[in-house]
Amino acid sequence: MRASLFITCYNDTLFPQTGRAVVRLLERLGVEVEFAPAQTCCGQMHANTGFRGEAYSQAKRFVQLYRDTECVVIPSSSCVAMIRDQYPGLFAELGNEELRRAFAALLPRIFEFSEFLTDKLGIDDVGACFPHRVAYHASCHGLRGLNIGERPFRLLRRVRGLELTPIANLDRCCGFGGTFSVKNADVSTAMLDAKLTDLLATEAEYCTALDNSCLMHLGGALHRRNLKMKPIHLAEILASTEAGAS
Repeated sequence: MRASLFITCYNDTLFPQTGRAVVRLLERLGVEVEFAPAQTCCGQMHANTGFRGEAYSQAKRFVQLYRDTECVVIPSSSCVAMIRDQYPGLFAELGNEELRRAFAALLPRIFEFSEFLTDKLGIDDVGACFPHRVAYHASCHGLRGLNIGERPFRLLRRVRGLELTPIANLDRCCGFGGTFSVKNADVSTAMLDAKLTDLLATEAEYCTALDNSCLMHLGGALHRRNLKMKPIHLAEILASTEAGAS
């Protein structure tokens, strides 16, 4: 099987280790990973701030770039939610019939990272080893937009040595929300404080999630408060093996 990796802006710019982890894991599972250097942004930032034309340009580019791929893997539920939820409206408003048909054909072949493993590959146990206490944060787009549900938990429970500790108020937002955290800083910070209270109560060594945007928000607060809990993307845990476990 071949899969094309859409790395997303956050990962490309700030968290390249996540992309490398996705490649290591998929290749270990026998997947041939492709990477299109011409990829850019999914357009979510533009769409969420009202720049419909700019968002459409990114959406059109995405479809043109991936229309002939076997499948697309994206380690960000936020970006996948943008594609599934907002691309149809953008194409209906600004696109043409040919583009709409191309997108409709491509859409079933687009997978969030944990979806690809559990639904496409049919795997829960990826052979990972990560001997640490871990709490899982359910990001809003994955929880509400994609209905990711138990997929990350199924994967984490099969990681050797990992102790998965439940977090109270799993459905509570971390307060990031992209530009929301900038435009509504006080509300965002209050939401972040509440989420940190629940996370720290787990006494976990690591907090994991499907989105590095949430993990960046949480990690910034952990760093500022000199706390020991570390943020880590799910892909980095699943790519870890006994040989490289720390």
